[in-house]
Amino acid sequence: MNCMSDESQRTVRKAVIPVAGLGTRFLPATKATPKEMLPVVDKPAIQYVVEEAADAGLQDVLMITGRNKRPLEDHFDRVDGLEAALAKKGDTEKLAAVRHASELADIHYVRQGDPKGLGHAVLKGRQHVGQEPFAVLLGDDLIDERSPILPKMIDVAEKTGGSVVALMEVPPEAIHLYGCAAVAATDDDEVVKITGLVEKPEQGQAPSNLAIIGRYVLAPEIFDVLETTKPGRGNEIQLTDALQTLAEQDGGNGVYGVIFKGARYDTGDKLDYLKAVVQIASAREDLGADLNSWLKEYVATLP
Repeated sequence: MNCMSDESQRTVRKAVIPVAGLGTRFLPATKATPKEMLPVVDKPAIQYVVEEAADAGLQDVLMITGRNKRPLEDHFDRVDGLEAALAKKGDTEKLAAVRHASELADIHYVRQGDPKGLGHAVLKGRQHVGQEPFAVLLGDDLIDERSPILPKMIDVAEKTGGSVVALMEVPPEAIHLYGCAAVAATDDDEVVKITGLVEKPEQGQAPSNLAIIGRYVLAPEIFDVLETTKPGRGNEIQLTDALQTLAEQDGGNGVYGVIFKGARYDTGDKLDYLKAVVQIASAREDLGADLNSWLKEYVATLP
């Protein structure tokens, strides 16, 4: 990897989380409740994402929202009446859990307006982010806190000055469901240089089985590229297309990938959401033993 000098190294401090989607795959549950607020055990899915950003040192979080997303703001706000009631009852455990959400980070909100794709949502963060590198976290992907990937991505971004995407090996027959990367090796086995990107390639046309998952650390140069990126697949402004442009630029700092080998939970559709809830619950100290025992009994009854 090419490293920047100490003078030009830029620190990643901010995170952008797009949450403007309608969540139509979960209707009717999401008719009046944002998909991001659906519970994963006892916390809404979005809280796991904000906790991941905060654990990586990103205390300045911008959510790109849409209509009917007010419950997101309420969740990360203080609720004086509830807190007072819990304090009066002496329920310190629940009181701490309620306060934890409002103390995670300094959270800001801006509306996306027209739903023109992920690239457009990221572009809406330009005024808040300014000329700094920043992380983008997609709410459908939950990363197990025991195997974080953001710290490594941030380290690569700060050393190279380039943009960084999270990559994961998937079966070749499933790669058409993802954005896909063509890569070249670096001197770090966990890091590759990205030479090309394809959004959901046709069967048999993928350059590798390395899929893009929902974590990015982007150089601020991405904003200028997004401004001129024309709508692509689905008639939306694709972040993948803008990253492809950055990867091709002569004299730029390039685009890198960090290969993720930890645990990731997908909450993008109903079946994957249910799997995520079961897996996360089964790993918890307070629930895992009893749940796993019951699961074994239940599975034994299945035909």
